[in-house]
Amino acid sequence: MSAPTSPTPQTLLEAVIQTLPVGVVVFDEQGGCTLANAAARALGDSAVHALAAAAGSSREAAHVEAIGDRVVEVRTHPVTEDHGSFTLTTVTDVTRHHRIQRELITKAFIDALTGLPNRTMFEQSIGEVLAGSRPGDRFALAFIDLDNFKHINDYYSHAAGDALLRKMSDRIRATLRPSDLLARIGGDEFVLLLDPVLDPDDALAAVRAISERLKQPFFIDGHEIFASASIGVSLFPDHGDTYEVLARQADNAMYRVKGELKGGVSLFDDAMSQAATARMAVEQRLRLAIRDRCFCCAFQPKVDMRTHAVTGVEVLLRWRDELGMIQAPGDFIALAIELGLINEITLQVLAETVRSMPDIDEVFGPDVTVSLNIAAKQACDVPFMTAFCASLGETGLAERFVLELTEEAFFTAGRFQRDVLPRIRAIGARVSIDDFGVGYSSLSALADITADELKIDRSFITDIDKRPRSQIVLKAIESLGAALGMSVVAEGVETYEEVAYLLGATQIRCAQGYYFARPLLLDQIGQVEPRLSGSRHPSPRSRASELRMPSLLRRA
Repeated sequence: MSAPTSPTPQTLLEAVIQTLPVGVVVFDEQGGCTLANAAARALGDSAVHALAAAAGSSREAAHVEAIGDRVVEVRTHPVTEDHGSFTLTTVTDVTRHHRIQRELITKAFIDALTGLPNRTMFEQSIGEVLAGSRPGDRFALAFIDLDNFKHINDYYSHAAGDALLRKMSDRIRATLRPSDLLARIGGDEFVLLLDPVLDPDDALAAVRAISERLKQPFFIDGHEIFASASIGVSLFPDHGDTYEVLARQADNAMYRVKGELKGGVSLFDDAMSQAATARMAVEQRLRLAIRDRCFCCAFQPKVDMRTHAVTGVEVLLRWRDELGMIQAPGDFIALAIELGLINEITLQVLAETVRSMPDIDEVFGPDVTVSLNIAAKQACDVPFMTAFCASLGETGLAERFVLELTEEAFFTAGRFQRDVLPRIRAIGARVSIDDFGVGYSSLSALADITADELKIDRSFITDIDKRPRSQIVLKAIESLGAALGMSVVAEGVETYEEVAYLLGATQIRCAQGYYFARPLLLDQIGQVEPRLSGSRHPSPRSRASELRMPSLLRRA
């Protein structure tokens, strides 16, 4: 048997070329194809002919082009030798690489939910606009923040919230010119470049038109959803010549809208910058106060109007600032919630209250309940409330505590009632609906609420003796609370006439307000001059003294 014939070098080379995964094509001086391996022929004859056009160059070259549904990298290598010249062309399939690269670019620069440019792409784009600007050029930057988006998410579902963001972005885009640019830079935050604009009035007119379009109803999953956006506007070059400055000014203008009338449009002015500076100063002081534990508690009694017994006390947050002055929560509590600082403050208030329990018992009696306020945002924060309930449970005093929450907390897609309320019940604490009547009240929703106490907002109590319509509403709330097994507390009682009406026309027993006592620090309570206890129903002439801690308030 004869030995196998060894392939010649030329035969071996041809076999290797044919099996290469890279397409190899050789063109002669006239552009004719003299060699094409299997990978090249797989592209088709039309592709090979297209490659011939690139073979006429006398220099090496490389480019990427689409051939059918593939993306290929083509490299040409002119070769000259003694027997003539030819062009070696290699073709590499880079379709997968190109797809991955495109996906990475999309992820880096495009918002996945809306398809809009993201923050990175927007900042690069506006940087190019600024770099190419000439004297006399003007453009507007608008910060767009959806109002109450969290409530929409909680009430309708996150899927509906995502659909709303997509529809809002589409609605804004429909109004824009080719030279304008809209981007999504956060969860419910958008930024808009209007380029060019003629003057401030031109910019405001365009943005107000967008604002009005956003107030039209959206139809999502069978729901008619109404939404709005607060929009702040800054102008180049009037309000800054860098993106950082313009963005800060537009943001300041947007927060002005949030603080005054949501759903509006505001153009930046210098007063906003001053307000932002002042706000930043308060923020820094607030953070230092948390670090240094500068918060203290004031206490205001809840009183049985018929027996004058103190049945409970509400713990009210106070801030003792660096000058020793006491700051009321209205000056900082909203900022603390916005900045996410309220959780730490609440835990400090709980610790301070527990430390003060011996003094509370001595002043008000060992059986009074102690009410703590919990912000609606906290009440639906399951991890925080889990930690809070654990801390309260460890004190062994949980059964004496009442957690006061506004109505908003109860209507957040059932999260509070489903995930938080069982934890509160497990430690023995009770729950109160605070400021009832001015939030999200509805009879159907109230029927589903599990709470122990209902505190009627002071807006229904003020001058109740003079307001027949408020009297009707008050009686309805009283009856509803009684039917649902909730004790009813009248808040904000300040005058003898209000007390007289409540005693004579309602069955409400418990009240709270300046008529009985102002909120006081424990060390202030003993210093307050008592009101004479001889008269349970003082005349209107004694109103000047009615706001002092009365001696006729006795322990329950």
